[in-house]
Amino acid sequence: MTRIVISGYYGSRNAGDEAMLSAILLALNEDTNEKLHITILSADPSETKRRHSSDSLDRIVLDSISWMNPFSVSIAVARCDLFISGGGSLLQNVTSKRSLYYYLAVIFLALFFRKKVMLYAHGIGPVEGSFPRSILKTILNHVDLITTRDEGSLEELKNLGIDKPKIVLTADPVLGLKSVDLEIGQKILRPYVGRSANRRQPLIGLAVREWRGWTEYKRSFALAIVELVEQLGAKIVFLPMQYPEDVKVAKSIAQMSQKFSDGFIDDDSFAVLDSQFSTSQLLSIVGCLDVLVSIRLHALIFAGVMGVQVVGVSYDPKIDRYLDSIGEKPVGDLEKLTAEDISDAVGEKLRRRLKNKTISTLKDLRTRAEQNSKLALELLNS
Repeated sequence: MTRIVISGYYGSRNAGDEAMLSAILLALNEDTNEKLHITILSADPSETKRRHSSDSLDRIVLDSISWMNPFSVSIAVARCDLFISGGGSLLQNVTSKRSLYYYLAVIFLALFFRKKVMLYAHGIGPVEGSFPRSILKTILNHVDLITTRDEGSLEELKNLGIDKPKIVLTADPVLGLKSVDLEIGQKILRPYVGRSANRRQPLIGLAVREWRGWTEYKRSFALAIVELVEQLGAKIVFLPMQYPEDVKVAKSIAQMSQKFSDGFIDDDSFAVLDSQFSTSQLLSIVGCLDVLVSIRLHALIFAGVMGVQVVGVSYDPKIDRYLDSIGEKPVGDLEKLTAEDISDAVGEKLRRRLKNKTISTLKDLRTRAEQNSKLALELLNS
């Protein structure tokens, strides 16, 4: 049986990374004609296996091991036929200084065992410092294939001097997921927002996160909520993309908005979804929205899959890169964001439907996303 090892930020309750893994597994299963034994390196192996085991993966035997067990990881990598560094912003040192070295170490381990190595739809950078940039260049120039999810990552690879492997511009694997039935999301939302009771009431989603201990952007979100509820009669839904961390941030912003509204906003004006959801559940919830305002990249991508209007807030180049790829611009930078930026952008989105150009662009990105698995299997069989 052909063996593949996939490394990534899995098992840590991050909805975006779990969606990427789901998309990778589904695509590989769909594109292959043989049985694949796939081992996932995870922070929580039992949860990863539970979450991603599915009857639809009929050509995949799924296993998961701890990413911090060097003995198990070494054995799995030594036995595999293909090593995949699986998508997302793994190779950067802005959110974590140490994680870059971990992901490079497991890639190096695969190279040491002379395995075929693919970087699967990566967002490269930012990588700060001459030493980590030098190590990144040295290791990545020895892999077999790199696919990147955006033009900015291609440029970053060029700036780093990485030019030995085959490099292909594709798109985020999650864009290859199919849209899901809205009934799932409607059922989850009904106790919170009573969507069926008033169909004309705008339903606005917010995907927020903690960032560097900053507080001013939270105040801007809270004031924007006041404006959206008072002026548009909107219902606000907070989506937890990183559970439970995002719930804590959402609750603090919701409490601020109640304080700023002088009692106008009550608990019926917003809903903080305090649960961990599957990829299909989150897609369906997003599909029920009229507009999604997001700091989280994969919440924006979920909206793209479901054909929902987005307002993106920049805090990292990956947000700007994705929005640029669909012909959009961020509403503002997280550090300088104002309530008016958010409320004006939401109002504009509500006045128009998803542009035909955006729909066409998303279709093109879906096609490019589907290339990732095909290129992986070509490498495997070469």
